[in-house]
Amino acid sequence: MQQEIKKTLDILYSGGIILYPTDTIWGIGCDATNEEAVQKIYKIKQREDSKSMLVLIDDTFRIPSYIDEMPEIAWDLIELSEKPLTIIYPAAKNLAKNLVAKDGSIGIRVSHDEFTKELIRRFKKPIVSTSANISGQPAPAFFDEINEEIKSAVDYIVNHRQDDTTKSAPSGIIKLGVNGEVQVIRE
Repeated sequence: MQQEIKKTLDILYSGGIILYPTDTIWGIGCDATNEEAVQKIYKIKQREDSKSMLVLIDDTFRIPSYIDEMPEIAWDLIELSEKPLTIIYPAAKNLAKNLVAKDGSIGIRVSHDEFTKELIRRFKKPIVSTSANISGQPAPAFFDEINEEIKSAVDYIVNHRQDDTTKSAPSGIIKLGVNGEVQVIRE
């Protein structure tokens, strides 16, 4: 696993795009602070860049580095969640501008996948995570379901868990407002 992490880090450092397993589904990712790399993902997915993507981090203590203020309820939501949870926070910072939604928000999820968590820990920055599909097409649950067009468009395909057919669900999504509003987007 360490050799695979090193290869993947080399791609991320060079502004490249990776295809990798997450704690939910296979994702397309890059350095979440690199605008050019983020733009490449929009192009690969054939997706409007007005539709923001989420980022993965390795630990909750990193969240305040990427948002202006950590709402108190977020700590409870993360702690109580029994499955992967993406929280959309207001007022993103220190991320690629084209990654942040028009309202200034950003979706952040703490990864629980061993490989991804270690990759992010060693990269020391968040990684973009968006489903490995062309926009509008179904998200692939397994590596074998990923469209060849996606596979050929990325710079590196992580050689980890490609044979894994364990069914996993997408993350829950909750949006937190500036004044403490809570909106459940997907359970």
